[in-house]
Amino acid sequence: MRLHRNLCFATVDGLLQIFNEGMYADKVVQMLLKRDKRWGSRDRGFVAETTYDIVRWKRLYAEIAEVKEPFSRDDIWRLFAVWATLKGIKLPDWKYFEGTPTRKIKGRFDELSKIRKIKESFPDWMDELVAKELGEAIWNKEAVALNLQADVILRVNTLKTTKEQLKTELFDLDIETEEIKGHPSALKLAERGNVFITDAFKKGFFEVQDANSQLVSEFADVKAGMKVVDTCAGAGGKTLHLAALMENKGQLIAMDIYENKLKELKRRAKRAGAHNIEMKVIDSTKPIKKLHDKADRVIIDAPCSGLGVLRRNPGAKWKMQPEFIEKIKKTQAEILSSYSKMVKPGGKLVYATCSILPSENQEQVNIFLATENGKNFTFIKDKKILSHKSGFDGFYMALLEKKTSD
Repeated sequence: MRLHRNLCFATVDGLLQIFNEGMYADKVVQMLLKRDKRWGSRDRGFVAETTYDIVRWKRLYAEIAEVKEPFSRDDIWRLFAVWATLKGIKLPDWKYFEGTPTRKIKGRFDELSKIRKIKESFPDWMDELVAKELGEAIWNKEAVALNLQADVILRVNTLKTTKEQLKTELFDLDIETEEIKGHPSALKLAERGNVFITDAFKKGFFEVQDANSQLVSEFADVKAGMKVVDTCAGAGGKTLHLAALMENKGQLIAMDIYENKLKELKRRAKRAGAHNIEMKVIDSTKPIKKLHDKADRVIIDAPCSGLGVLRRNPGAKWKMQPEFIEKIKKTQAEILSSYSKMVKPGGKLVYATCSILPSENQEQVNIFLATENGKNFTFIKDKKILSHKSGFDGFYMALLEKKTSD
């Protein structure tokens, strides 16, 4: 591979914004990709993937390069040189790379690779916390898996097409897809590509959604004609899946505390042809109280640490602080206690997170079941999904049933 100056400059500029200005990596990458209209898909791919790569391995590269935050522009070029050297890319004869100690970089890498938190590039506190909760042996494997680049997974929108029809339509555009065992609505792209520019996407034939994320809506066991509440709907990835599983029949209420996210869901629902969705902003306790004992299904895709989705959001490792974990656990407990009251007797509740920490998952469910409100529920089953076993994002989901009064 030959390095191109303008692509490298764009990457360095982006990394300065991410590391020194605290900007989100995905937002920075989106801006960078609009920087030069002459760039082809390969150029844009280089900028995006290199930026994410250096964000992902920030700690390891910084230790090898012997630089500390806040990084100067020269420091970022040193990180870049480490990235290129470890990838086996020949450094061009530019002033930024003068005196790069190639052999020393490889030696430092071998030496530092003996320390997990440096080799896999995690903050000390995070490495300690996850090792304590999962155990050293499991965390050793999971830490590696969370640093792998995430596949692009599509969820077929069965309101508009079938898996076979979508596969054929994409194949005609030279986009090859593979089915995934145990994920009925999922298709995996054989090669990364921009699927958002296809007519199939514009017509609402699919959404981009991780394979394990798709399991949450299926776990809820919804049926056409039910009254279903998706309580932390956000921009609605799972809501749209629920609408498809309900065949557009029944009432699907999407709730969130952020109105702008529900507006985005409204736009997506129109494209998807999902017209049984009603949006409700949780701006007080009233919307919840109005639905007490009314819903056949309540889905709580709870706010969480997001430690299961670090493959697609590596910058989160560096933004998160240990106190956030304690804070989010309190929020999860409050949400479970409050939102579970919407389940009618005989109805079911799904509690889900994209975290791999038992303290955010089964421990939260156990604590809830021991509360006054939780005693009205029976635990049915749960699913703990780790990236190193599944190859996709880390998730947790539990299914509870509300008791009927005899």
